[in-house]
Amino acid sequence: MDKQEQTPEIDDLTRRQWILRLGELVALAGLSGSLPEFAATIAQEDGVDISALPPGLYEPNQDHLVHALSSGGRNWSPPAGSETEYAAPVSTTYEPQFFPPEELKVVTRMMEILLGKVDPGAIAEAAQWFDRWMHSAAAVRNAALQLDPLHRILAVAYYGEDSVRELENSHPDARTRVGLRALHDLSTRLYGRDFLQLSEAEQAELLRTCAKAEPGTEHHKFFNLTRTEAIRAYYTSAKGLEELDYKGNAYYTESPGCDEKK
Repeated sequence: MDKQEQTPEIDDLTRRQWILRLGELVALAGLSGSLPEFAATIAQEDGVDISALPPGLYEPNQDHLVHALSSGGRNWSPPAGSETEYAAPVSTTYEPQFFPPEELKVVTRMMEILLGKVDPGAIAEAAQWFDRWMHSAAAVRNAALQLDPLHRILAVAYYGEDSVRELENSHPDARTRVGLRALHDLSTRLYGRDFLQLSEAEQAELLRTCAKAEPGTEHHKFFNLTRTEAIRAYYTSAKGLEELDYKGNAYYTESPGCDEKK
């Protein structure tokens, strides 16, 4: 069949096969350095025309790479002719996708206590990350359960069977719903008031109680989940990376090496 006569279905299938084949090579070859030549050889054997694939997706685009790594999270304007779409900064009030507004306030206050004296904007971002993750949890789980068998084999080879099964069977959204109710019940039982109505000292003491509770209790599981996501969200934000003095988002034309002499 002539290349111009290929149907979209055949074209998409070829691309999916190429992505899968490339993924298998990554899993096998790791970062050995032999992968690009090896992949190109197999692509030619399979009749895949690399030059016909979308630019920037299968082959690195150095201009875009330099722009992305040198931006430091501060300049999100895409370069002229970019194939990449950039998420525009949002200046409007955040609309919760999973938590009702009152529950988002509870989560935000919990993260404020857990993270301590950090930038309030970063705490809000962490809570919003948690909200988005809970909102997408069901869709992610369904997508994992509907993976093509070959894709699942590749995922197991790369991440391990336990990690894949956890993704397929994890219900953090349901655990969060139950955990919020458990936190409310514990707060009213111990203090006679809802969490947000407690004093700062009482809120902190209530979270310490959750942390020390039996591992199987719902308020303990919810506390651990919220603490984990608070740390993950904050230390992958711009403020958290600055606090860690993270140097990974930088582009070097040559390796800086080590200044120490033996």
